[in-house]
Amino acid sequence: MYGRKSITTTVATAGLMLASVVLPCVAQTRFAERRQARQEARQQARAQGNHAGQWLRRYKDLPLDQQQKALESDSQFRSLPPVRQQILRERLQRFSSLPRPQQDRILQRMETWEHLTPAQKQQARQLYAQLKDLPPERRQKVRTAIRDLSVMPPGQRQQVIESDRFKSEFSPQERGLLGSASQLPLAPAENGLNESAPED
Repeated sequence: MYGRKSITTTVATAGLMLASVVLPCVAQTRFAERRQARQEARQQARAQGNHAGQWLRRYKDLPLDQQQKALESDSQFRSLPPVRQQILRERLQRFSSLPRPQQDRILQRMETWEHLTPAQKQQARQLYAQLKDLPPERRQKVRTAIRDLSVMPPGQRQQVIESDRFKSEFSPQERGLLGSASQLPLAPAENGLNESAPED
């Protein structure tokens, strides 16, 4: 009887020890798999962002019906959820209806966005969110200032922001927003802060 209890206890103890080793390993493996899946999803989102600009540049000169056929046959497009596909169809139709100069400006913004680092993209998203929170008339004034600053050399932008004129026209919060926008590379007015939320 004693021997059986000892064997049972030993087996149970061994089982617990095995579980204490195996279960954390399983948990770590699952965590690593989830982390890998998230990384792959982020990489796919970045690739789709880059692909969108390349795709539009390639097909922008075709009639809308041919653009739509090309979109429907695109492998990345077909892999997207239906809701996302519908959004892209609507954006393509809206893009095709714009005058050529406006299309070129959008493509320029997309090109700029594609070359931003992840940290710069995050900064642009934060700036866009702050811009949206401003009252409409102040938002337009800040947008105009961003557009004016974008044509200046980077060193001159901060001097203008700290000038007496800007201090009288803009609040400290607005000047902080302008300062952050002016630090983005290339033309800040072309990075998606003016018309729509930037996307990855």
